[in-house]
Amino acid sequence: MGKKTRPTRRADSRSRGSRMGRRSAPRNVDEYLARVSEPTRSTLNKMRAVIRSVVPPEATEAISYGIPAFKYKGRLVWFAAFSKHCSLFPTAAVIEAFKKDLKGFTISKGTIQFPIDKPLPTALIKKLVKARVRQNENKK
Repeated sequence: MGKKTRPTRRADSRSRGSRMGRRSAPRNVDEYLARVSEPTRSTLNKMRAVIRSVVPPEATEAISYGIPAFKYKGRLVWFAAFSKHCSLFPTAAVIEAFKKDLKGFTISKGTIQFPIDKPLPTALIKKLVKARVRQNENKK
């Protein structure tokens, strides 16, 4: 008789990953946010409004890597809802430049995580996004 093997187990992305689960990718930011439950939706809508307030008028919104993003002369920032937190993805260079301002938040190479009920301060979001706009404008 042959050797018995155990079936491999795949991690269920709905249990630990993005709140979007395994559904089809949203077509636009409004559709993404419509799929997110409260109070997370309100937190992300406020972040979206703050980002919009500082990006140039030519900036556009898109779904990139399955999550909302702003584009201006390339990708600027992404934001997303997860099961226990929200995240802003302003790139590793911006996080490094503003490390002192980000004390108290969970950060990794390109991500800032924050609790759903304790969003990033508006002034900090504006500083991070303005820095990204400058980076993209200075690209050759």
